[in-house]
Amino acid sequence: MADKIAVLLLQMGGADSLAAIEPFLYNLFSDRDIIRIGPAFLQPTVARFIARRRARKVLEYYRKIGGRSPIRELTEQQAAELEAVLGSDYRCFVAMRYSKPDSAEALAAISRVGITKVVVLSLYPHYSRATVGSSINELEREMKKTTAPFKVSYIRQFYDHPAYIAALSEKVERGLAGFPERSGVQIVFSAHGLPQSFIDSGDPYLEHIQATVRLVMERFGTVSHHLAFQSRAGPVKWLEPSTEAKIAELAASGCKQLLMVPLSFVSDHIETLYEIDIQYREEATALGITDFRRTEALNSSPAFISCLAELVRECASQN
Repeated sequence: MADKIAVLLLQMGGADSLAAIEPFLYNLFSDRDIIRIGPAFLQPTVARFIARRRARKVLEYYRKIGGRSPIRELTEQQAAELEAVLGSDYRCFVAMRYSKPDSAEALAAISRVGITKVVVLSLYPHYSRATVGSSINELEREMKKTTAPFKVSYIRQFYDHPAYIAALSEKVERGLAGFPERSGVQIVFSAHGLPQSFIDSGDPYLEHIQATVRLVMERFGTVSHHLAFQSRAGPVKWLEPSTEAKIAELAASGCKQLLMVPLSFVSDHIETLYEIDIQYREEATALGITDFRRTEALNSSPAFISCLAELVRECASQN
């Protein structure tokens, strides 16, 4: 298989059982690309304390979505469908940052089948050192431990790629079609939050998010839209407005029809299935919003898989 190309999909991962929640959180809070807690030698101890404390709360969220995150299965399905579209010259693999299979396992699997050329495809459309950067750093640490002669190229972002914009716009169009009259609908693009300090230090995440929203809304110019940020954690200043605050603001202005568009999430997981579908829906209903909907995540939509295939082929042809 030496002439084949491996495509390695990078994703955050998630807890695949209630027992896996605390280990997942520990891995997350141990990552110094996301958060630096004192000197490096102390961070594992502090991360263990934070994970144990937060797991008790997060446990209830996971119970409400069936006791597990579906992100591994959804990512493996994306990999399988991408491989089918790319054809016999490619094999697709998955590496999760904070759960299994991790980078070491993925590299071992690629090595076992004798492939040396690897296209690394981040499933985060928008670059941030906290997501793409962290995953690639981990992958490169693991590559230094192996003697396999990998030749690696990277797809680090695709926030403005026409095929991605088309796939996301397709979901927005389907979401809007569910309302009796789209002129009364408010769209809220809800992106995963990030500490403001990341942006202040030059991280391009916010710029990438704003570009995606602008490009999508060029296709829906008459519909009102807003950008907000969810999943805040910790006491530091995060990107604003928060999704909760934006929903409250729209409700106060008389909004009755709201379409949530998960942005920066290409697969359903805790942030869509609990945070948007349950938490934000309950808050919106209590505030008087009577028609609350969410667009489907991209998951394995044919348009999104076609986008990924186009990205891979473009990258492979240049390397």
